[in-house]
Amino acid sequence: MSVSPVATPAFTAIGTPGRPWGDAERAQWRSRLERRRVYAETVLPRVERLRATWDVLRYGEVAYDGETFPLFALRSRETDPALPIALVTGGVHGYETSGVHGALEFAEHHAGEHAGRIQRIVVPCVSPWAFERVQRWNRDAVDPNRSFRPGSPSAEAAALIDWLGPVRHRVRVHIDLHETTDSDETEFRPALAARDGVEFVPGAIPDGFYLVGDTARPQPGFQQAILEAVAQVAHIAPSDADGTLIGTPATAPGLIEYPVHELGLCVGFSDAPFVTTTEVYPDSPRTTPAECDAAQVAAVRAAIGFALAAR
Repeated sequence: MSVSPVATPAFTAIGTPGRPWGDAERAQWRSRLERRRVYAETVLPRVERLRATWDVLRYGEVAYDGETFPLFALRSRETDPALPIALVTGGVHGYETSGVHGALEFAEHHAGEHAGRIQRIVVPCVSPWAFERVQRWNRDAVDPNRSFRPGSPSAEAAALIDWLGPVRHRVRVHIDLHETTDSDETEFRPALAARDGVEFVPGAIPDGFYLVGDTARPQPGFQQAILEAVAQVAHIAPSDADGTLIGTPATAPGLIEYPVHELGLCVGFSDAPFVTTTEVYPDSPRTTPAECDAAQVAAVRAAIGFALAAR
């Protein structure tokens, strides 16, 4: 079953219909946002506590309006430079809470899994400014998950690309943890249409977990292994009557594919053979926050396990 909430006018009222936003409209958008949680209180203490089992690396920072947000990654302690890398990213969209929590829970409870076979790098909160404001975009109304490309307009994406550049050839598997929420339909997609000066066309939100693979690297066995693991802890989203999820034809139950390089998605920054983006639906009456976090952890573990077995 899919839910199609009615869009609210909170951000569609900004600017002139049919005309993309400029600096004034972006400033007006920012003025309507409130800090709803604190990165330094909810994310960074959990990162610090992991120093006993992970290398904690500050790979960069972003600074907005006089405020600096340090960016951290967790790296397992393998020293063999020939080992492949499993990359886990969360919080690319700051409002997608289980992506951040799921990445941290994986690091907290599965630090030793696959030790000596693959190096794990976990980046739990790519976009802290947006995490605090429960937003999809960064401070400049740029979507980081459309900005993983050379010359990125997103400081968050650029920092991660620069840091991982020297080892991107070693990335064997990359799983990026996301959510699809009712607010996608009531807030973020209407805001996107207003920002870009186009008409908003209502859509539907899938009820359940699904994956977004890469059209250039489909790996159906890899995607299916993740879906089977997640199905043990959370329900998989059924397709709509027309065989789509979020308006895109499903290539298998619970799976759609995008051209990730072309779109500038986070999983498109490397040439890893195994890549996927998770999508959890936390607004479902059939789930809980803990179940959403567990689904993310199950997906990460299955992704890494499959990538290693496929060598």
